Amino acid sequence: MKLATLKDGSRDGQLAVVARDLASAHFATGVAGTLQQALDDWNFVAPQLEDLYATLNHGKARHAFAFDPRLCMAPLPRAYQWLDGSAYLSHVERVRRARGAEMPPDARQTPLIYQGGSDDFLGPCDDAVFANADDGIDFEVELAVVTADIALGASPGDALEGVRLLLLVNDWSLRLRAPAELARGFGFVQSKPATAFGPVAVTPDELGPAWQGGRVHLALESRRNGQRLGLVDAGPGMHFHFGQLIAHVAQTRRLRAGSIVGGGTVSSPDPAQGVGCIVEQRALEMQDGGAARTEYLHFGENVRIELCAADGASVFGAIDQRVAALPAVGP
Repeated sequence: MKLATLKDGSRDGQLAVVARDLASAHFATGVAGTLQQALDDWNFVAPQLEDLYATLNHGKARHAFAFDPRLCMAPLPRAYQWLDGSAYLSHVERVRRARGAEMPPDARQTPLIYQGGSDDFLGPCDDAVFANADDGIDFEVELAVVTADIALGASPGDALEGVRLLLLVNDWSLRLRAPAELARGFGFVQSKPATAFGPVAVTPDELGPAWQGGRVHLALESRRNGQRLGLVDAGPGMHFHFGQLIAHVAQTRRLRAGSIVGGGTVSSPDPAQGVGCIVEQRALEMQDGGAARTEYLHFGENVRIELCAADGASVFGAIDQRVAALPAVGP
């Protein structure tokens, strides 16, 4: 099943069911008004949404309309919490090496996770607006899951059973703000602006055999101004699967339905697959004493991120954003 939230002037938008081929959609009016409402009563609501999804895919939905990702908000325009991991150790190793830092000694046993802002997410085609082009504007290609209620102390297996939906993510970062924040020992705030999400959220069954062991075994493509930077298989390089990431958080607290947990920037030990962010490209350029050549993003540039199934069909639709300057204000 594929679900989207369409702009209607409200904070939480209007829930719609989207056809598998992303060509048409149908409002979920009468079933659930928003995605959060659906998640809050999933066992009752999901079968009704599945029925509408089947009708839509068979071309029999009476009030179907053409689906336009430009009209989408993030599937969850705001969430109870947004937790982002760093499960791809090749990414962690490269970036830390480039700045002369060591890997955490327990990096292979304990996942890195931070809690980001979840009150204001970007839609897939919204401009990404920044105040300063000199802050090191970078994209991060990621996948994330939306959870059901997760119990305190849940095991990785139980946590994985609580995955309701998967999301495509562009976790925008301001790389040149991060070092000062991290040096103060209290984590990311200013260096992590609003995160963007792909047009649709999908249930794990939509991925078929590509959803295996809590990982997505498909390639994520990233393009900068039309030029491909990466085509990275999201499965093999993910050291901690989504169940492990969720369970790590649940060691000391419950997670409520609608929590979003990210897997971190996709990365592969094979540099031939490219990268999922600019900072990792710069780290590769700095290996063996080289100099970083790739610049961070400038105003007016475009970033496009997409994941396609084995048959070439887009799974989530694309995140396609322009980097824009914050409009100047008067004196």
